Amino acid sequence: MQEMIISLMDQFGYLGIAFLIAIENIFPPIPSEVILTFGGFMTTYTKMNIVGVIVAATIGSVLGAIVLYGIGRLLNKERLEKIVASKVGKVLRLKKKDIEKADEWFDKRGSYTVFFCRFIPIVRSLISIPAGMSEMPFGKFFILTTIGTAIWNTVLVVLGSIMGSSWTKIVDIMDQYSKIGLLLLVVVFVAFCVIFYKKRLGKHKKK
Repeated sequence: MQEMIISLMDQFGYLGIAFLIAIENIFPPIPSEVILTFGGFMTTYTKMNIVGVIVAATIGSVLGAIVLYGIGRLLNKERLEKIVASKVGKVLRLKKKDIEKADEWFDKRGSYTVFFCRFIPIVRSLISIPAGMSEMPFGKFFILTTIGTAIWNTVLVVLGSIMGSSWTKIVDIMDQYSKIGLLLLVVVFVAFCVIFYKKRLGKHKKK
């Protein structure tokens, strides 16, 4: 996959970067670290410059995020409540109140979540879906996403430019960071599920 990414970037330049980053946002397994750091390296031997690479990558990131935000809007609160009211909700022991609480939580902390999650691999893409589901105002989502992704893109592009032909060292470091981030995400998710179901079982026993 890495060779294909590099080939597309060599052939299409800024357009290739924007396209690949947009796809990376929709399909997180595609490594943005490779695209961004190699893009930085390209500025050392082509006519491309750092600002251009950052702008192209940010445009691609925002476009990809908008697609996921749109998916989230389709899977809105009302549809989730219908799903919870069905057999699926009974199997998962979910209630309408749980959806309401999650929606209220995102209304209060959604801005921070959307912004800071842009620096966490995999989550940085997927966070756009709950933002859409909670019906976060598009303008706010657009601004937070643009700023967050611009910072992430700038750091990796600049590092790629500084490292030059050794850009793959940054990819290796980011790969470890991604694994740690994914592990922490799994731990937090499991802990949340355990706490959630313990509370639910506790309330059930009291009844």
